[in-house]
Amino acid sequence: MNKHTDKAVSQHRTLQACHVGQGIARVDGRAKVTGAAKYSADFNAPDLVHGYVVNSTIARGRIVSIDAAGALDFPGVIAVFTHENRPDLAWFHRDHKDKDTPTAHFRPLADAVIRYSGQPIALVVAQDAETARYASTLLHVQYEMERHQTNLSALCDDPDLSLDQKMIVKKTPKPRGDAPHAFAGASIRNCTQYRFPIEHHNPMAPHASTVLWHSNGKITVHDKTQGSRQTHDYICEAFELDKADVQVVSPYVGGAFGLAIRPQYQLFLAVMAARELRLSVRVVLSREQMFTLGYRPEALQTISLAAESNGALNAVMHDAIGNTSQLEDFTESTVKWSGLLYQCPNVKLNYRLARLDLYTPTDMRAPGAASGVNALEQAIDEMAYLLDMDPLQFRLKNYAECDQIESRDFTSKELRACYAQGAERFGWARRLHAPRSMREGRELIGWGLATGVWEAFQQKASARATLSPDGHLDIATAAADIGTGTYTILTQIAADTLGLPLSSVTTTLGDSSLPWAPVEGGSSGAASFGSAVKAACEALKKRIAKHAIAMSGPAFGHVTEDDLVFTGGQICLKSDPDKRVHLKEVIKRININQLTVDCSAEPDAASKKRYSRNAHSAVFVEVRVDEELGQVRVTRVVNAVAAGRILNPKTAANQILGGIVWGISKALYEEGILDHRIGRFMNHNFADYHIATSADIDDLEVIFVEEHDSEVNPLGIKGVGEIGIVGTTAAVANAIFHATGKRIYALPITMDKILSNAKAQQESNNIGKK
Repeated sequence: MNKHTDKAVSQHRTLQACHVGQGIARVDGRAKVTGAAKYSADFNAPDLVHGYVVNSTIARGRIVSIDAAGALDFPGVIAVFTHENRPDLAWFHRDHKDKDTPTAHFRPLADAVIRYSGQPIALVVAQDAETARYASTLLHVQYEMERHQTNLSALCDDPDLSLDQKMIVKKTPKPRGDAPHAFAGASIRNCTQYRFPIEHHNPMAPHASTVLWHSNGKITVHDKTQGSRQTHDYICEAFELDKADVQVVSPYVGGAFGLAIRPQYQLFLAVMAARELRLSVRVVLSREQMFTLGYRPEALQTISLAAESNGALNAVMHDAIGNTSQLEDFTESTVKWSGLLYQCPNVKLNYRLARLDLYTPTDMRAPGAASGVNALEQAIDEMAYLLDMDPLQFRLKNYAECDQIESRDFTSKELRACYAQGAERFGWARRLHAPRSMREGRELIGWGLATGVWEAFQQKASARATLSPDGHLDIATAAADIGTGTYTILTQIAADTLGLPLSSVTTTLGDSSLPWAPVEGGSSGAASFGSAVKAACEALKKRIAKHAIAMSGPAFGHVTEDDLVFTGGQICLKSDPDKRVHLKEVIKRININQLTVDCSAEPDAASKKRYSRNAHSAVFVEVRVDEELGQVRVTRVVNAVAAGRILNPKTAANQILGGIVWGISKALYEEGILDHRIGRFMNHNFADYHIATSADIDDLEVIFVEEHDSEVNPLGIKGVGEIGIVGTTAAVANAIFHATGKRIYALPITMDKILSNAKAQQESNNIGKK
């Protein structure tokens, strides 16, 4: 490289503004903290009326009668919709053909049949929300009750548990080797049963739908959704509306984590009421009603591990039973991680479903992995102690270099570096191995470790890039930002691609009229939407470069688009940055109002077949347990994450921190408690359903391990939304064992479980050394 080139490169680096990789504050942050951001219940109209949902009080049976006279006579009440007077939509008919929407098996107000406690049975519409809510108490409903079943444990031995459904088979990798035989003949083996209870979704903003009715019969729908295009299609199919007559707008979501992937019942009821009354209608669910929606299913798991005396795993068996509803089969990838995470020649995985008289579960932050991996990682820790090995060394001994399920390499895997960097930062080398060997005063101190893993998804998505004559760039896609920072990272990608300051880029999301985008879920958003925005900006850049070369002729000489660099609102020659032209000047010379490009991006099919894509983490946790009270405090967490290129360390760390808090909450507090006599959740509020609060959270640290990945997607990124919770719960449980010497197999780990004598439970679960 000569001096002239050195100078050019130096000047290029100085001019080039690199926003990607920087901890940029959220571009939508000010709107959120000042109240300018509008959520689905914030949109108004002059004719707006309000609906309130009435829910069933039984778990199974039929409605004999609904007397709505008292409600209809109350001043301000406009209408009461039930199964007896709802519109006769084709959607309710068995022969109706539409897409396989997630709610195809549950249609609100379809008939008199009660399928679960909390099922919506009526909608009261009134002039204001308070009147609608009060009038809902004036309905008199008579039921014919039937025997129900909401107890998963009671069905564990049922031979009719689902085994052969297509989706269950898809979620269960085929066995390799002969795990039962290897387990039976192993010198060291362990079989443990775990119970992870139901967890409820509780995002900050409850589900709400505001349907604005226009005089021409068209509607604008403001809904809490993770996919405006999918919600748009659902509305058009359910009500047989022309696609041009419906627009779904959801610029801000207020938290979702999977609950807003599928349309919830308040959306259907709001659209139905608006269509029938020809008025704008808002339906907002109460916090109590939020407990009648989707949840993380209960998981009963049995994990059997066998190892040689040198610490090498020789057999892994993982059997899981989850609950679903009578309406449909909801499946999760609970057991597959046990065949992926560690090197082992003999693996057998089994996954079954039990149908209960509950509403259908739904995806919830790291679905499947939050149950399966956290159980596996507790079993791995227990096996390490049976072998008298350090839990970290045991994991390294059985480190998997490739995907054994699919027999292929990973696009990248820096889990070893996660272990090393996390252990160093945490101080793992100072850990005393024996349980109950670390204490301070009346508090027992425990250090625990667990591994995290999640898939790196990318879905097909589209985006639009529009450059105005004043040099301002507008990015648009129907994608949702559920609070993860999507507005910010897409703005960063676009600004870097066209060499613009962040202030010259505006990103618009959450509108069904924008270019198609999949639902925001599975930690796929950054890879999917980001790749589409990158493609659109690159295509726009190429068009502009052609015009710049044509108009600058002698200044640039005989060059191609690849010889130019966009930086600082200018287009420069790479070899001589002093030769440049302003971007605004090029647009002005083109003499059109704006340049617009629509582009799509999708996963590389050949690469997907060749490689497996996963993010990994190593979670280190310190707990302090009051020996007399059994109270647990999580005082330190270090989570080392390898997730490819990190677009924005600030927003990415925010996602991991949220996952850590959730993992702590899962380990110590969260549990949906059912009264099986009435088939109803009893702790359906924040007073009784405990979650981690600020007082429960202490020192949390996130480390992003450097990981270069040229195969996973054009941006080299892996999602970080789910990985934060995976492994955290197990690390807490393992730390509690290290502190107390007690293994707790049923979550949440509460004071009573710690204070009780766990010896009998341990002996019954632990086969131990042969």
